[in-house]
Amino acid sequence: MARRTLSGALALSAAALVMTPSLAQASPPGTKDVTAVLFEWNFASVAKECTNTLGPAGYGYVQVSPPAEHIQGAQWWTSYQPVSYKIAGRLGDRTAFQNMVNTCHAAGVKVVVDTVVNHMSAGGGTGTGGSSYTKYNYPGLYSSYDFDDCTSQIGNYADRWNVQHCELVGLSDLDTGEDYVRRAIAGYLNDLLTLGVDGFRIDAAKHIDTADLANIKSRLTNPNAYWKQEVIYGSGEAVQPTEYTGNGDVQEFRYAYDLKRVFNNENLAYLKNYGEGWGYLNSSVSGVFVDNHDTERNGSTLNYKDGANYTLANVFMLAHPYGAPDINSGYEFSDTDAGPPNGGSVTACWQNGWKCQHAWPEIQRMVAFRNATRGQSVTNWWDNGGDAIAFGRGSKGYVAINHESGSLSRTYQTSLPAGTYCNVQNNTTVTVGSSGQFTATLGANTALAIYAGKSSC
Repeated sequence: MARRTLSGALALSAAALVMTPSLAQASPPGTKDVTAVLFEWNFASVAKECTNTLGPAGYGYVQVSPPAEHIQGAQWWTSYQPVSYKIAGRLGDRTAFQNMVNTCHAAGVKVVVDTVVNHMSAGGGTGTGGSSYTKYNYPGLYSSYDFDDCTSQIGNYADRWNVQHCELVGLSDLDTGEDYVRRAIAGYLNDLLTLGVDGFRIDAAKHIDTADLANIKSRLTNPNAYWKQEVIYGSGEAVQPTEYTGNGDVQEFRYAYDLKRVFNNENLAYLKNYGEGWGYLNSSVSGVFVDNHDTERNGSTLNYKDGANYTLANVFMLAHPYGAPDINSGYEFSDTDAGPPNGGSVTACWQNGWKCQHAWPEIQRMVAFRNATRGQSVTNWWDNGGDAIAFGRGSKGYVAINHESGSLSRTYQTSLPAGTYCNVQNNTTVTVGSSGQFTATLGANTALAIYAGKSSC
């Protein structure tokens, strides 16, 4: 998890800055690899969104926030301090969760669950489902014998033992080398599988030995469930993301960090070899994002407050073939600890603080672009050496991004068949000639995206 400390000793996020990937399966299995991460949406609201937006838009997955019973409190990070493995958190009970899974599946959307298995809580009290607990005792689940011997906070990321046996921001660290603990965690995951869950984001995976995770995964009733792990890259650190790719996808945090720097301060032309060319994980095991719930708050990545830079970064991510993309969809905040509006109930997008980035037209329409161009490599790259770029996805699609301060008019060379296409960024038509060329004018900080099969707007 993140090294940052949230306000207060108990502000311990199990999701902090750690990455997340999935099975060594070239991103999520299937033909639709985009995940909408509906951060702190309650399960009833997720179900409605699967039907109304995610399914029709072509999202392959929805990721939901941790469902397990957790410590009480309004802050978002209370969801990352479990006190039992009952589905009894603020976002809904077991019935609401089951209904959400069924409804999303009916809409063609698979469900990934953010799972907190590295640690439990940092204190004592009564959980959101009525369970009593203390930091090292969770009646019926764990006792003091099930936690690591190191009860001090992690302080040295150059020391593997310290990172994987001591406490992340003071949270009681489970001894995942112990057979009972492995069985208990696998039991939680298997319970979720009985409800139809399709995959897991393993929060704070960096703080769990990769062999421990492999053992837990081997106990699943569906060992091929999608699996993405939060393992934040740190230069010179003892624990590296590459150690975890045998288990599944790993979240490539460098992708998000570097996108912020490029869009804010450098040239988009530098993105020509983005991905493995920048030293990142192999595309087939990389989970990518522009921001997530931790990074949007700690400032390490772009976020919704960054306007066109943020929107265009998401357009680029969805247009470019590297990795399996997560679209972060959360809520407005000034207090970085603040929990979800209305306890996670979303009555409508863009109301009551809900940002719904997954439904921003410029972002949502790129999901279908990505699905239509799946399997096609980058072709016909063009850039102006500065902040204007364009590239094709074989004979299936073409995108242009103008991040310059003024408009850009030019003729682009594509590998698309001649015909009329819809620019899904603004619902205007584009005509590609017999030579594969088209001419267009892009305003400052706008994009163009066309793809085969989308001729009318």
